[in-house]
Amino acid sequence: MKLSNSRPSRVGRNPFVHKLKFTMTEKIKIGLMSVTVFPVRLLLVSFFMLLAWPFAFAASLGRSEFVIEPQSWWRRLVDLCLQVIMRAMWFCGGFHWIKVKGERAAPSEVPILTVAPHSAYFDAIPVTMTMCSIVTKLESRSIPVWGTLISYIRPVFVFRSDQDSRKKTVEEIKRRAQSGGEWPQIMIFPEGTCTNRSGLILFKAGAFIPGLPVQPVVLRYPNKLDTFTWTWRGPGAFKILWLTLCQPHNSMEIEYLPIYTPSDEEKENPALFANNVRRLMAKALELPLTDLSFDDREISLSEGPLRIQDYSSLLEFNQLVCRLGLRAGARVKVLEEQAKRAGKLQGDRLGLQDFGQFLDLPVTDTLAQVHRLFDKRGDGQIDVRHFVIALSTVHRPSRSMETLKLAFKMYEAEEDGDVREDDLAAILETMLGLKEVELSGVFLSLDRPDTGTIAYDEFHHFIEQHPRFVMDHLNFEDHPGRGCCVCRERRNGHNHDKDD
Repeated sequence: MKLSNSRPSRVGRNPFVHKLKFTMTEKIKIGLMSVTVFPVRLLLVSFFMLLAWPFAFAASLGRSEFVIEPQSWWRRLVDLCLQVIMRAMWFCGGFHWIKVKGERAAPSEVPILTVAPHSAYFDAIPVTMTMCSIVTKLESRSIPVWGTLISYIRPVFVFRSDQDSRKKTVEEIKRRAQSGGEWPQIMIFPEGTCTNRSGLILFKAGAFIPGLPVQPVVLRYPNKLDTFTWTWRGPGAFKILWLTLCQPHNSMEIEYLPIYTPSDEEKENPALFANNVRRLMAKALELPLTDLSFDDREISLSEGPLRIQDYSSLLEFNQLVCRLGLRAGARVKVLEEQAKRAGKLQGDRLGLQDFGQFLDLPVTDTLAQVHRLFDKRGDGQIDVRHFVIALSTVHRPSRSMETLKLAFKMYEAEEDGDVREDDLAAILETMLGLKEVELSGVFLSLDRPDTGTIAYDEFHHFIEQHPRFVMDHLNFEDHPGRGCCVCRERRNGHNHDKDD
């Protein structure tokens, strides 16, 4: 069954997908530029980056990572030299002039600059123009040459897979922000990942936890052909570099918006603070808000024959289970143990109290919201098997066959291991995010008498034989405006595979 959304979802074009399409004229231009301008530009860009390295390396020697020293005259000179060198590098890359609107506030007035949308490694341009600190992955420090330049601007490093590291990162941001302007300004990309600039995804709260004024900064790339975007599915890093250096001119606009001072309520609620700043920036960019986050990217990019068709309700479910701490603990063994217990219930429906006992969690508002998502009848009772299927789906969205096998174990009859047609429909409705699935066409397609039941191996084999199983063999109800446009494009025969 499709989960019951308790709020409207704003999910349009998938922000984690970028597909380039070229006209014949553009292909000819790129071909000519590839053998003429591109090699020269690549050589000059590499030269200036290498030229910047000894300046950054020398200035970083003997410097403490935790204490800010008074900036001596020679360090200020190095700062200026690096800005000139990096600007020359971007010029050679085709960014001949960069339009800057508004004025950047002083570090003593605003310690944090929030920058969006984050869509390309060319977003480093405002960083090199200001020499602000940034928040970046710890792995960035090990990148040859570029890692030294990053270390020079005193970044706040984060190790994404380490929960303690995230907490320490927030504490470090707070410590620097409250230094009264002693530390360099921190330029933070609150989206936390690169998107295709089709909308602003949810902001992470790190930049807003200190509760201090921030200055929003918006970025625009006005070029007609978008060769800049580097996101999760689309052209790779080198292809983007090649295509961008093959453009006659690359346009970029940086706009410093007015300082945003949080209210008392926003100081107490960083999520509210972040969302209000996001709204302000989206208005300036004339972009929609997209209710997706960095943590939702795997769900929105699910692949395979049973990939999610409408992920709006599963996204809400994912956010709720993350709040409950269930997503982090959703390991395979835990899922299998929950599936075993749910199967023993044989469809017995659970109220909120029993659901809490099943998960060994206290009854809270968040748990009640999760429970309501599966309360299709509205009688306060749920089939906990649907919960386990949904949890497995958001935990491993691109491994749908493993979720399907887990679901079969919960529903299969003891005597023959088969699953009934209506139970299989309920499984697929939850996995695919659909309201209602009709399977009669599938059972009629089987090369045997229709018994109204099917075993996992038989269904698995059928799916392998029909890669477009969902599109060609399932009849399902689609709500106008409810399904995301990604799903509609898939149903129309389009896909978002990586551009070769």
